[in-house]
Amino acid sequence: MGEQPIYTTRAHVFQIDPTTKKNWVPASKQAVTVSYFYDSTRNSYRIISVDGSKVIINSTITPNMTFTKTSQKFGQWADSRANTVFGLGFASEQQLAKFSEKFQEVKDAAKVVRESQEKVETMSNHSQESGRETPSSNQASSLNGTDDEKIFHVGPEAAVLKTENERLKTAVEQRQGLLS
Repeated sequence: MGEQPIYTTRAHVFQIDPTTKKNWVPASKQAVTVSYFYDSTRNSYRIISVDGSKVIINSTITPNMTFTKTSQKFGQWADSRANTVFGLGFASEQQLAKFSEKFQEVKDAAKVVRESQEKVETMSNHSQESGRETPSSNQASSLNGTDDEKIFHVGPEAAVLKTENERLKTAVEQRQGLLS
């Protein structure tokens, strides 16, 4: 499905002067459309603004970004990937407040996405290690009780590893039976 706009507003766009890092340089001559986009294929959020055919903002929102209201109608955020600070001047306090709310929502969603990706990577790493002795299986074997009781003491990762090990063991035994 690709990228879809999830919120759009209009604002004057500025970037911090790259040499002085103090003064704002207008990136647009007038108020332009500024939109939050969600990319379902990459599971990411961006702020995009185009003035005519020129892209003036293309900022991927990360969980560690902060949008700061610096006056009643102006706000800013730093984008380390773009190596700049973006500023937006709004026509009203309400527009600034709404943009700021959306920034927080998108930032929180980006954090959830990152955490779920990290969980998937962790589980995937555990599955790849299932053929070897792992710290969690060492821990399990040092506890007293049946195998099933041990699993409950070390957490769900160990249960996944045990199931995966049993599946692999069965597959190897079946293959050896076919070969003999």
